[in-house]
Amino acid sequence: MNADEPTLRDWIGRRESAEDSCDPRRVADMAATLDLDAAPEAGDRLPPGWHWMFFNPMVRARDLGPDGHPRRGGFLPPVPLPRRMWAGGRLEFLAPIPVGAALHRESRILSVAPKSGRSGQMVFVVVRHRLRADATPCLIEEHDIVYREAPAPDAVPAPAPPAPPSADAVWRRRILPDPVLLFRYSALTANGHRIHYDQPYVTRSEGYPGLVFHGPLTATLLMALAEAGLGKPLRRFEFRNRSPLFADAAFDIAGAPEAGGMTARVWACTPACGLATEAFAGT
Repeated sequence: MNADEPTLRDWIGRRESAEDSCDPRRVADMAATLDLDAAPEAGDRLPPGWHWMFFNPMVRARDLGPDGHPRRGGFLPPVPLPRRMWAGGRLEFLAPIPVGAALHRESRILSVAPKSGRSGQMVFVVVRHRLRADATPCLIEEHDIVYREAPAPDAVPAPAPPAPPSADAVWRRRILPDPVLLFRYSALTANGHRIHYDQPYVTRSEGYPGLVFHGPLTATLLMALAEAGLGKPLRRFEFRNRSPLFADAAFDIAGAPEAGGMTARVWACTPACGLATEAFAGT
């Protein structure tokens, strides 16, 4: 199916705003989901990446598409391609987000770009979010979304590019995913995308071998690894998802400091030592 480029480009510049609250109960639920011993309390700084559980509307069942996401054609353009993925993003942290703060987000579509590649037709959408907490600007984020064609029944997935050598890693952590973690994270982020919890759907309709680990959850784990290693709050973070991770296989996240300990390169590895996510962190 060909994307109607002029119509899709009409979405460039579209805006929306939303209100939410950095609810301490939801923050505690995220800490439990990530198996942390303690949760940030009211007034504490929200860890980076945890803001992704806010501003996610629970739409009516009749307004859901076949993939479990809200139907297209509202704020996001009505891209006529079935597979939707979080390709990456860029974050600039301006100030801490206090737990318990009132939140406001302004969003704007920066670009809609249809492209063709070896895997078929794609459409790339970039959305910029500006987040305020108790009226203080806290975060500027650019969110990259990619829409793709459904895979052919006999298609062989492209191999992941190689991850950095193990010797490059100064920090490393083993992640043990499972379907319960994916379900709980989906619930906290109001993410109805069926690739994260519906095994028959993800294997038969989208052609993946198993439940897909959330891209933003991988990025959140990488931000935590970088902050712990650098010993300072992050001010910048950029990431790109290169290959999927799955719920039934352990994987490693790793990283190393650069520029005298002011920045870091971090990455997630597939079980076969491929590059799943690559990222840059700066303090």
